[in-house]
Amino acid sequence: MPDSDTAWRAVKARDRSFDGRFVTGVMTTGIYCRPSCAARHPKRENVRFFADGAQAREAGLRPCKRCRPDDRLRDEEAVAQAIALIESAEEAPRLDMVAQSVGYSPSHFLRVFRIATGVTPAAYARRLRAERAEDALSREERVTDAIYEAGYSGPGRFYSDSNRRLGMTPSAWRRGGEGVTIQWALAETSLGTMLVAATGKGICRLSFDEDKAALEERFPHAELVPFSDEMADLVGRTVAAVDDPGRPHGLPLDVRGTAFQEAVWQELMRIPPGETRSYAEIASAVGKPKAVRAAGSANGANNVAVLIPCHRVIRSDGSLGGYAYGLERKRDLLRKEANPAQ
Repeated sequence: MPDSDTAWRAVKARDRSFDGRFVTGVMTTGIYCRPSCAARHPKRENVRFFADGAQAREAGLRPCKRCRPDDRLRDEEAVAQAIALIESAEEAPRLDMVAQSVGYSPSHFLRVFRIATGVTPAAYARRLRAERAEDALSREERVTDAIYEAGYSGPGRFYSDSNRRLGMTPSAWRRGGEGVTIQWALAETSLGTMLVAATGKGICRLSFDEDKAALEERFPHAELVPFSDEMADLVGRTVAAVDDPGRPHGLPLDVRGTAFQEAVWQELMRIPPGETRSYAEIASAVGKPKAVRAAGSANGANNVAVLIPCHRVIRSDGSLGGYAYGLERKRDLLRKEANPAQ
């Protein structure tokens, strides 16, 4: 349970990541709430914090009918049961089937699942199946065998998913990019020399202080060629995005990772420019509050600096933490976003 000052800040911010860590007791009304309750904030002097609903009830309080603080444990159990069902199913189950199995309505369970995991049940199932496919492709000699081992009903569905998610053919994925053409260029930005590389789908690498040799290590079997004249506009737009990181860039990306990594990256892109989040907040936002170190690792595994803003994540004590391209660049990015006119 956090200290009272931290708890009060969480209540004022209606921070969902603190739900389940304590409840807020309003002594004048006799009601206790989740930290994220949307009801009007009480006065600080009328508030006490309790570890859980049971402790609040012992103090004579009753649960809020608006935020239903005692439902969180049931929600967590329902999500855990749903994940087990999805992971054990040969075919991805429909939302209504999953919701019925845990005793929720489809619309309510969709919201509960998304809050807990950061994705819908269908997206979770797709990511799980894609992870299994990537693992199978690294072991199986025949792509078809890997497709069925991963749980796909046939090659058509797998190729549809892989083209959308992997950005290259399944056999090329298994062979480290063999047969894939990646265009690359070095360009000067306000943060120094930038390396940008892209497949036909989108940007697959944006980094600093790297050159073609670094790309060869990441994509050892891909064909690396300089950016064509037709793709020159993409380089210019990428430079503009780096020089003004607070503006929406709309650039196409070709990135891939585990379901957890991709959930973290999606959460990074939800952080408004000029704001920061801690690694703990990111872990909680994707439904894994205890996976703070894993969230940090996922943050570090980001292949496209700036465009997926891993620089907006700092330590819980307010210090900058690490950054692959140096803390001075991280400071510059945060300063540019906080003061866009400068």
